[in-house]
Amino acid sequence: MSQQPDIQAVKDYLIGLQERICQRLETVDGQASFIRDSWQRPEGGGGISRVLADGGVIEKGGVNFSHVMGETMPASATAHRPHLAGAPWQAMGGVSLVIHPNNPYVPTSHANVRFFIATPEDSAPVYWFGGGYDLTPYYGFEEDCVHWHRTAKAACQPFGDSVYADYKRWCDDYFYLKHRQEPRGGVGGLFFDDYNTGDFDRDFAFMQAVGDSYIEPTSRLCAGVWISWGGNGSGNSSSTAGGAAMSSLTWCTTGGARCLDCSRAAGPSLS
Repeated sequence: MSQQPDIQAVKDYLIGLQERICQRLETVDGQASFIRDSWQRPEGGGGISRVLADGGVIEKGGVNFSHVMGETMPASATAHRPHLAGAPWQAMGGVSLVIHPNNPYVPTSHANVRFFIATPEDSAPVYWFGGGYDLTPYYGFEEDCVHWHRTAKAACQPFGDSVYADYKRWCDDYFYLKHRQEPRGGVGGLFFDDYNTGDFDRDFAFMQAVGDSYIEPTSRLCAGVWISWGGNGSGNSSSTAGGAAMSSLTWCTTGGARCLDCSRAAGPSLS
């Protein structure tokens, strides 16, 4: 068990994750490349923004990394941790991304993994991880939803039997509109925050598992759906396969895909 946070290791992983995601999406898109823009924050730190636009598959996508820091924790960040007031801090907004496709059969996805650490002078460093991902299909297909959640569950399983269920539920609750008593749409995913078990190596490994697990199902959906249903980049599909897809939709009336364990309206849990 390691309790000493390794800030450089986290940063190296996140920059590497950004690069791997961009490489995979460029390969899937086959037409456009990410434009890279490095920036600096006057108060401390900076980041790398990467944007792909007008691609063969992706209309627009952004994959961003940030690492910022300050000399004293802002008041808003210490409301629940008053012992950290005035402590130096570092925040890695980590890797944050949104991918919007051309073809409506390709879902939109969002992901974020992040790390925060404060270093009080009179006590040990305090850190936590957060992040998650979610999927918003324009047309819902059960097999895609099931694969998305099985991938998420497999990433969580080594860290405890309840981890997937807990963080899936947190994601569902986050996207639930209480005043309308319905989800905002989409099939959910994972959401976690303030993650610190006291074992830095294990906590870091969990964040890596979540970040790594996003890549395969996202590239699969972008490549697989595009190939299966056809399209010319404008979202139009006139093929027989496209017509079959339209007739096989399982989108439920409450705004979530009616598939295995994907929303409040879903069926039985994944086994």
